[in-house]
Amino acid sequence: MSAITPHSSPRSAPDPAHALVATGNLRRRQAKSRGFELVTLLAAVVAVLMLLILVYYAAKRGLSQMSFSFLFGTLPLVDGVSTGPLAGGIGPALLGTAELSLIGTIIALPVGVLTAVYVSEFSGPRSRRVVETYLNLMAGLPTIIAGVFIALLIANNLGQSAIAGGMALAIVEVPLIARASLESISRVPDTLREAADALGVARWRTVVGVVLPTASNGIVTATILAVARAAGETAPILFTCTLFGLGYSVNPLHSVASAPLETFQLLETGVPAAENKAWGLAFVLMISILIINILARVWLRRSERKRGL
Repeated sequence: MSAITPHSSPRSAPDPAHALVATGNLRRRQAKSRGFELVTLLAAVVAVLMLLILVYYAAKRGLSQMSFSFLFGTLPLVDGVSTGPLAGGIGPALLGTAELSLIGTIIALPVGVLTAVYVSEFSGPRSRRVVETYLNLMAGLPTIIAGVFIALLIANNLGQSAIAGGMALAIVEVPLIARASLESISRVPDTLREAADALGVARWRTVVGVVLPTASNGIVTATILAVARAAGETAPILFTCTLFGLGYSVNPLHSVASAPLETFQLLETGVPAAENKAWGLAFVLMISILIINILARVWLRRSERKRGL
């Protein structure tokens, strides 16, 4: 009687037809996977659709307001709800928003980046968890609390000013910059740090000369997102920088105009002309943020090519 080898045994040969037949459990998993993909697709469509509707409505109501006097004229304050809006433009409001965002970013950028560097490069596991917890709490903090805190700390004692408003916006920006920078720094390959250590480079020089340049793309992106968030904040400015005149002002020791507050004030009048100006201001803000993002991406791409990335 001849022995049956594994190659000649009919039981050892797989059945291709049986292997390709989906069992009930496999069909359920495939159905769940397709259902999840469909839900995520619908969520993305809803998000994009909402943005397109907002841009369309703002353009429809605001494009008719576009003119030199509207963009660079005096502040369009309202002379009481009964008499309607005064003729004017949004120049001081845009300038004030840019000044407030700049002050907030100047304060928040070094604090956020250095916090991310400490957590990623120097902290231990326990301190890392503590700092990350506080960053998450700050990110979820209602922005009006930041405004009230700065108002009690500075505005009530030294008066409302652009510096007080910028500090309130900095509280909003710090967790955004820190968390995104931490994620970007954590993605830097450890081989770069090890190579610098092998060459005897000091740790702080490795951070400044290797880690931060490699993670600069994520840091700049985080800063842009933080600036966009700060430019649209109303609650922190409401308690720290709401008293201003009709003209341009760049004095950080005095209050300046703000685009979000001006939009709110125009919409609250109920006057159609004032509401159209508010939508025009909103449209200009959206276009400004889009231009800033495009310029930042172009700059990042050029810097990546220079570094050979």
